[in-house]
Amino acid sequence: MDQQKLRTLVFEKTGVRIDIDDPIFALVALNEAVLAEAVERHVELLDDATADLADQVQALQESGSLCHFSNAASERPAALVAAPPPAVNIAPLQEKRIIAIAGGAALLCAFVVLIGQAVLLRPAPAPVVMAKELTPEQSAALREADKLAGIVARLDAKTRAAIAAEMQKP
Repeated sequence: MDQQKLRTLVFEKTGVRIDIDDPIFALVALNEAVLAEAVERHVELLDDATADLADQVQALQESGSLCHFSNAASERPAALVAAPPPAVNIAPLQEKRIIAIAGGAALLCAFVVLIGQAVLLRPAPAPVVMAKELTPEQSAALREADKLAGIVARLDAKTRAAIAAEMQKP
């Protein structure tokens, strides 16, 4: 861990200057230790899985399911070179039946997914706003407006046009 390089990187990215004695470097060291331990665990798991795979390939080669190749003739290990799978003889009628079942299962899964999306991803209903009751002043103003609308309707066209023009002004 190069502390000067880390200090420069932090300054370039954030504009914050940190000292070498800053406790953040303890956190960096802790992070490196945890990461190293996790990498070691994963390497061990990969080694175990590789050994298991090699054992399985060896068992398949011994049973005759895989071809034996010489490592000298090929750069790839024999465990990675496999013979083509043996031909499976399935009657045409049975093959069609399997395809129909697989197609039906695919359609059923698609239908279930679409129903699930329709049920779970339904948009929330719009909130309903309940109006409060009108105050007596508001009710009186509405009655007055109705009377004025009736009176304006009985006026001549020129006067109605002038009133409409005045109402359009701010």
